[in-house]
Amino acid sequence: MATKRLQQELQDLRKDPPSSCSAGPVGDNLFYWQATIMGPEDSPYAGGIFSVEIHFPEDYPFKPPQVDFQTEVYHPNIGLSGYICLDILKNRWSPAMSVSTLLLSICSLLTDPNPDDPLNPAIGNMYKNRRTLFEKNARAWTRKYAMG
Repeated sequence: MATKRLQQELQDLRKDPPSSCSAGPVGDNLFYWQATIMGPEDSPYAGGIFSVEIHFPEDYPFKPPQVDFQTEVYHPNIGLSGYICLDILKNRWSPAMSVSTLLLSICSLLTDPNPDDPLNPAIGNMYKNRRTLFEKNARAWTRKYAMG
């Protein structure tokens, strides 16, 4: 079931890719994908190119994939190891979701962090209380890690 679903999603992504994102399997392994996310223009991540790994479980789409940023990101919901704290990757996953909707949700998280459920409380606090400094740091990390 998972193999057939992933083949279909890959076909759909090739036909109609989401804006500012791309994804596909690494080699012949349908259960391990590499994705690229362009930093949203209306965010401190603008101009950055972020690499993301996606590992699909054998029982996909009934269980969510494990998604990790490979590019370092200064963000309240993304850990230093690249782990993403996003509800649809945990308790809000639905088999109706696809790789495309997942990538768009991650793009949306870059634009609109959730500082009330931070993976990194210090960055979440900075986002809520010192937004200008947060954006300055996020832009600096984007220049350092996601550009060139």
